[in-house]
Amino acid sequence: MRKKYLKLQHLIIGVAILAFALTIGSSLFSSYRMNKQTLMDNTLETNRVYAEKLATTANNYLNETLQTLTYNTNILATYINDEKRLLEEADRLKMQTNTFNSVSIIDKRGEIIATSPQSLNLKGRMADLPAVEKALKEQEPMVSDPFKGLTQKELIFISAPIFSNNGKYLGLVGGTIYLEESNILYELLGNHFYNDGSYVYVVDRDGRIIYHQDHSRINEVIKNNAVIQKIMSREPNGAQRVINSKGKDMLAGYAIVGNAGWGVVAQRPTDISLEPAVTMVKQMLYVAFPLLIVTLVIIIWAALKISKPLQRLAELAENSMQKDESKNLSDVKAWYYEVRQLKTALIQSLSFLHQQVTFFMDQSTTDPLTGLTNRRTLDVKLKEFTTEKIPFSLVIMDIDHFKAVNDTHGHNVGDEVIQFLASQIRSAARPSDICCRYGGEEFIMVLPYTNTQQAFDIAENLRRELEATNSPTGEPITISAGIAEYNQADMSPSMLIGKADKCLYQAKKQGRNQIVITSS
Repeated sequence: MRKKYLKLQHLIIGVAILAFALTIGSSLFSSYRMNKQTLMDNTLETNRVYAEKLATTANNYLNETLQTLTYNTNILATYINDEKRLLEEADRLKMQTNTFNSVSIIDKRGEIIATSPQSLNLKGRMADLPAVEKALKEQEPMVSDPFKGLTQKELIFISAPIFSNNGKYLGLVGGTIYLEESNILYELLGNHFYNDGSYVYVVDRDGRIIYHQDHSRINEVIKNNAVIQKIMSREPNGAQRVINSKGKDMLAGYAIVGNAGWGVVAQRPTDISLEPAVTMVKQMLYVAFPLLIVTLVIIIWAALKISKPLQRLAELAENSMQKDESKNLSDVKAWYYEVRQLKTALIQSLSFLHQQVTFFMDQSTTDPLTGLTNRRTLDVKLKEFTTEKIPFSLVIMDIDHFKAVNDTHGHNVGDEVIQFLASQIRSAARPSDICCRYGGEEFIMVLPYTNTQQAFDIAENLRRELEATNSPTGEPITISAGIAEYNQADMSPSMLIGKADKCLYQAKKQGRNQIVITSS
């Protein structure tokens, strides 16, 4: 009998330990996997959007540069035979902006007739370079592929043709950007919000690096990279996990720069992106493990006190071997102190552990900075609304000039500004509305049973309240917003967000601090 009694104690303790280990192990594993995927998806989407914004900025700047050169061709055509005036115009084009490292005026035969700076000593030489010859031949504004110029420097040539008043082709004016020196690309692409291994680089249509934070990599050709291959194939903008040319696991977003054919890549190391998931698991362990140890000590102590009656011990051992241990323990009749303590300790421990798991699962659906719904939960809600065909409007908004807030006041104040806006959004929302932090300084409000005009009134009240209320920076902040209404006939959640985002972009383009409603 004594031998059976000892085995029964060991069985109770073993089953309790196994139950706790499996519960906490499965909870940690499932939470980690879910948060890992969410973090990867969010990082990929953030990098894609960031690459698209940089590509749009670069494309707009190139278009403006071409427009500037094209406008000045009318002046240059008038003075095409005036050497002094051409030199003055070349100096003016060179000095009026920091775009070009040099400016050249070339006649239709390919002879350089004026340059700035004149210290280059290129006047009178033939610009017998493929990029110049192509521009002379095609006689239209263009951005060249990278090449080595007459000064033996790697550069890009941006040019516009010169025509006389009667349409006669006279030559071209062009500016160079030296790739291996500080240039406009570094000003457009060199400032980032993160110091975590994230960086941006730009390649031309052949996979040649034309901008990189590491200057030594300029002119390096990269082809064994899935993202670069997609850029070279002119595939649509996107994002994916990739092993880069240095063998590092990265989460990359990419976008094409308009007619120039360049590709902008924004990427972040995968291990850094997944650090929050690891941190969450550690926090769960720090909270639950000490309490688990205490509970197990109580269980072992209670089991050692079980000495009689054997019938009750056998019954407890039998019940402990069932799957639903909490229910089985509740059904055990505790006739004496030892059994009662063991039963209470196990039930309390299991209950506490499940509460902890529930708490952390809830945390995974909430944005930790603002307490608003996170993007994952938003996707679920939008799917429910569209599946059930519930009418609603969607407002997407972000903080105007938020980069200036971080640059001026620091990221801590930036976080406080985001929390302040979240609080204002929550105050402006109705009980049935869903408020979500969409990413960075972007927020989304989902307004069920609300048309665009009603949504506009809610968003406009919020905008007015913000511009009249001091934020944590000591002064008001403003927002820009776009509104779209769900069309049950043919609109998916992603299409709806896309339409609202276009309205947001329009609001930004029109001067910010305003709200734009989709026209259809």
